[in-house]
Amino acid sequence: MSETVTNATVTHVAPAVFRAHQGDCRWDETPVLEYKTQGSHFQGVTRQYLFNGPDMGFEWRYFEVEAGGYSSLERHEHVHAVMIVRGRGRVLLADTVHPIEMYDLVYIPPLTWHQFQPEGDEPLGFLCIVNSERDRPHLPTSEELAELRANPAVAAFIRA
Repeated sequence: MSETVTNATVTHVAPAVFRAHQGDCRWDETPVLEYKTQGSHFQGVTRQYLFNGPDMGFEWRYFEVEAGGYSSLERHEHVHAVMIVRGRGRVLLADTVHPIEMYDLVYIPPLTWHQFQPEGDEPLGFLCIVNSERDRPHLPTSEELAELRANPAVAAFIRA
């Protein structure tokens, strides 16, 4: 049985895209960018926009944290859906530090403190999906940082 779509109006359709994997978590026509352009609240992080655009409503990105590096300690109103695809490490979610490794999934709810760090000599790489339209990250104030550091496991983990 076939379905027929009637009265459909398509105002814009993005072209089909194929980007071949080039090895080492790099893809055709996908530049490796700085994680963020300002600040010292992160170290050794790059990002790649795998797919984004007005037709999608979301962005699919790849982040890589080099050995010894760390992502921002931040929270925001939008959610993240993350899959670890390279290396191993740890992630802070709210007030708990979790070990992470390849193919682990991490859901970051709104307003949840989070930070990613690799372990060992290998980078930590992860795919991340977020809404295209979203709020800006919020870094912790000195008071919020003190609250986080009240937990000894969190205090030993975070870099800010």
